[in-house]
Amino acid sequence: MHCSIVGTCLNTLELRKIITKVKGHDLEGFSDLTIHEEAVLVAGHQGAAAKLLQKALDRRYEATIKRFNRAQNVEEVRGLWDDARRSGDIPGAYWALLTHPATTQELKQAAFGDVHMLSHLVGAANRADIRRLATLETERAELALKVEKQQAQLRDAIVTREATIRRLNDVLAETIVHERSAYSHPRSQEDTDEIMALRELVADLQRRLSTEVRRRERAEQRHQMAQANLSAANVALGAARDEAQHLRTELEAAEVQLSTQAGIDSEDICHLEAHLKGVRLLYVGGRPGQIPRIRAFVEAAQGEFLHHDGGVEERKGLLAGLVGRADAVFFPVDCISHEAAGGLKRLCRQAAKPYLPLRSASLTSFMAAVSRAGQTRLHVQQ
Repeated sequence: MHCSIVGTCLNTLELRKIITKVKGHDLEGFSDLTIHEEAVLVAGHQGAAAKLLQKALDRRYEATIKRFNRAQNVEEVRGLWDDARRSGDIPGAYWALLTHPATTQELKQAAFGDVHMLSHLVGAANRADIRRLATLETERAELALKVEKQQAQLRDAIVTREATIRRLNDVLAETIVHERSAYSHPRSQEDTDEIMALRELVADLQRRLSTEVRRRERAEQRHQMAQANLSAANVALGAARDEAQHLRTELEAAEVQLSTQAGIDSEDICHLEAHLKGVRLLYVGGRPGQIPRIRAFVEAAQGEFLHHDGGVEERKGLLAGLVGRADAVFFPVDCISHEAAGGLKRLCRQAAKPYLPLRSASLTSFMAAVSRAGQTRLHVQQ
């Protein structure tokens, strides 16, 4: 259960710190999957690295372990686990249950199955959050475009207002000069009419200025509201991205445990028969109950099926010969040890054989991989 413990109970940042301390050098550039594989590998061997993992888990979940230690029998441990599942406190309770002296093998398997099923829920939630994230990004782009247009309109309004103010000041100055001249000289009827017209013009310009000022104020208010909406959208988008990244991290760990069951469909066999006819496939690892079904599927499509359990009961020395005979190699990442997977990849590279990691040990995962690989990858020249 090392893989499920590492993936469920420790996050990527903690694993990087521990593996960096074990390796003695910086792990920049290493993917999260590589870090996970290294952690699972060292967990399976007694040594300083395994002790570091043990200490990290015990330290992080100290309070939960103390709470579980008050349980005196397996039923009390089961009750605490059920409470943790209902409240969503899975990682700490999972580690406390697996390390409790009263826990039976049956309860461990039940807890393992609960964690496996929760991974399905995580995947569904992740897809919903990705859709929500895409919607928020679209809304943010629309708001940004709207704010940019409003800013351009506001700049134009301010330029127009300033030009109007300058023009009004010039007109007012001319009016004052004319009125002073009128006071110092006798006014003719023509001068009086001109002064009245100028006064009416000034009054009209003042009304237009007031209208422009109100328009500017409304434009500024719309701009402030758009800025507030854009800020809120950015905050929501950032929160959605963080949540989506968190769920992706959980899903990567949970995906290792996924396994689905499916029957052999004759229509699928006919569809894939062109890919498998005359092809010799090697399947390494997997679950004993699934091997006969996969073998039957390959042979029904007129292919040849080879199998090796990865070194559980069969000798590892036989694996190199099987790789040399095969046209392509498949192995499920959730049902083969990390050490065996690494050795198998090296053998395939040395023999120039294509290898395809499968998401799970199910028949449907194998069928999907064969379909993706296609004729260009698997067809054998007769």
